[in-house]
Amino acid sequence: MYHFNPSKEQKDLLKKATEFMDEYVYVNEKYMISHRGLPDDLLKPLQEKVKSLGMWAAHLPKEAGGTGMGFVSLGLLSEVIGRSPIAPYIFGSMAPDSGNSEILWHAATPEQKVKYFKPLVNGEIRSYFAMTEPEVSGSDPRMLRGIAHLDGEEWVINAYKWFSTGAVGAAFSIVMVVTDSEAPPHKRMSLFLVDADTPGCEIVREVDVMGEHMVGGHCEVLFTNCRIPKENMLGNRGDGFKLAQLRLGPGRITHAMRWLGVAERSLEILIDYVTKTEKNGKSLSEDQTIQNFIADSVTEIQAARLLTLQAAWKMDQGDEARQEVSLIKLYGAHMVNHVVDRAIQVLGLYGLTKDTPLEALYREARAARIYDGPDEIHQMVIAKQAIKDYKKDHSLILS
Repeated sequence: MYHFNPSKEQKDLLKKATEFMDEYVYVNEKYMISHRGLPDDLLKPLQEKVKSLGMWAAHLPKEAGGTGMGFVSLGLLSEVIGRSPIAPYIFGSMAPDSGNSEILWHAATPEQKVKYFKPLVNGEIRSYFAMTEPEVSGSDPRMLRGIAHLDGEEWVINAYKWFSTGAVGAAFSIVMVVTDSEAPPHKRMSLFLVDADTPGCEIVREVDVMGEHMVGGHCEVLFTNCRIPKENMLGNRGDGFKLAQLRLGPGRITHAMRWLGVAERSLEILIDYVTKTEKNGKSLSEDQTIQNFIADSVTEIQAARLLTLQAAWKMDQGDEARQEVSLIKLYGAHMVNHVVDRAIQVLGLYGLTKDTPLEALYREARAARIYDGPDEIHQMVIAKQAIKDYKKDHSLILS
């Protein structure tokens, strides 16, 4: 079982990341443009600094251009960089590019890696993942209606996608559509690489959503008789569902650890405020309700942290850790909402201003209970596994 003692390498990594955040990241948050991130003249030099320090693209193996540090180390680093909304872009580990790069690393041909993977990993271009459709539930991709059919040496895509995060300014997309409607549900879909300037690929609109930290926005994208070369399929026909899973497990680990960073920063703001504020001649930190808020937040953060490290440890052992991933996604999303909410409540109207990062963190936190599978999907996964385990020998021992 995971022994909870960080190695010297992990300690050095976290120290280096923390110092970088203090010196270069927080001071530049004020320059972030809504849904566009940092201007390139700020972002690119910071990315180069991260690369020189050996912390770039921590989600990928070394041979792919990353650090190859394993899931526990990745989680610990994500906890640090999660404290700022601009940091994942500076460290080269922000979705959807991180998930797309994992798919490309595992499934792309050598030619596809040269054209798409290498510039994406290097931070030269951005990408987006086009899967969700307005007509069907976003939590069940087996119901997708977008299609692609083979016409000679070209695939022709017709699909209407939405909430395609990062589409504005992206160089290409990975599109998930049905290629065999008669196949079993998990073999109906395939993935395709579509250049942004391909005729028939159109960004209809950038959908206004709560929050402002996702570069490239969340877009409706229409593919109308969009023709792409036959060789632009990713993997084999019918592999779309399987390949899409490559971006989910690791992504949920990094998301859950980043939420810890958000929660820890929010709690620090709360504690800093109450230790500097007086009420009726006494420090606000002596108020029992305030202390209860702090205690509840510390408890929830630590519980989420241990759940996440356990899941990361299992994944480092080669386990898919499906139930553990659902546990951290469900609990972690609630945790970050609770902690940020308490911090705002304590600061009062001040917490709703842009004088602190809390109001922006709060708006972003609400989406955590929806993306990467809504709460209810993960509750179902957890419950089904618990029932299955109990039926084996009429006992339930959680590991």
